[in-house]
Amino acid sequence: MATRHDTAAPPAKEGGAAPGRPSVAVPTEADKRRRARLSRRWQRDMRWSPYAFVSPFFLLFLAFGLFPLIYTGWASLHTVEMTAPTDMEWAGLRNYTRIFDDDFFWNAAKNTLTIGIISTVPQLLMAMGIAHILNYKLRASTFYRVMMLAPYATSIAAASLVFVLLFGRDYGMINWALGAVGIDNIDWQNDKWASQIAVSSIVIWRWTGYNALIYLAAMQAIPQDLYESAALDGANRWQQFFHVTLPSLRPTILFTCVVSTIGASQLFGEPLLFDANKGTSGGSQHQFQTLGLYLYEQGWVNQHLGRASAIAWTMFLILIVIGIVNYVISRRLRASS
Repeated sequence: MATRHDTAAPPAKEGGAAPGRPSVAVPTEADKRRRARLSRRWQRDMRWSPYAFVSPFFLLFLAFGLFPLIYTGWASLHTVEMTAPTDMEWAGLRNYTRIFDDDFFWNAAKNTLTIGIISTVPQLLMAMGIAHILNYKLRASTFYRVMMLAPYATSIAAASLVFVLLFGRDYGMINWALGAVGIDNIDWQNDKWASQIAVSSIVIWRWTGYNALIYLAAMQAIPQDLYESAALDGANRWQQFFHVTLPSLRPTILFTCVVSTIGASQLFGEPLLFDANKGTSGGSQHQFQTLGLYLYEQGWVNQHLGRASAIAWTMFLILIVIGIVNYVISRRLRASS
């Protein structure tokens, strides 16, 4: 019978190295220099990479934002015409005094204010109601939310042309519906208040869904514990809306008010296309000419680039005032909460 031989390795002698243990390589000076170089490169990468990633925005802003802003500020202090944009004659503040003495400027400012109010207030109220409805669990809720953004994604030109047809004096659907209830045809393009309501309706149609989704996102961020506590206290749906939802939405409401105000102050496409025959004049009597149309008329129709630059800077200062008011109100809201 074959005998089994023990193949185990003999134990290591006392004081000897253990068999099979790998030796640790000592880094050389070249390895240390390479690791130090890689470490410095990694530190530079971590420090400067974020700036490299955001640099395209700042380069585009310098080229198409800051430089035109500074150039228009310089041009507003000169008399310069479209026919010779490089020939500038120092005028000081004369362009500003001339536009402030111009009745058409104040007419455009009043039209901008009234159209802004007529379009902003109903728009935000409707957006709040739509968001409150969409905040409940509905079937095909994603479909409804996408539909809310459809007007916002629609071209201004296409939407304005459709509304021109709707508000036609003789064959428009709006006058047809009003005639069905005994109201005479309204001249939507030549009457002052009717034309401003018609232009405001285009703005309301385009931006209500956008603001509704902003309100909806803010509503979904409200903790449900607040609603449960209000329900335990006996509050119904309306009381929960007024005492829980609205106070929680104060920063969001302020944000949408400021953004809508800025958008109203820069309104251009809707009034321009609502009466394409009158162009930048904003109607036969300038009844819906906004500051944006007035600026374009002075710069590209009358070819007074210096005066148009002064109007642009005046609008910019108005936006700064709106921003300061927003900052003051937001600070007071945070202090009272």
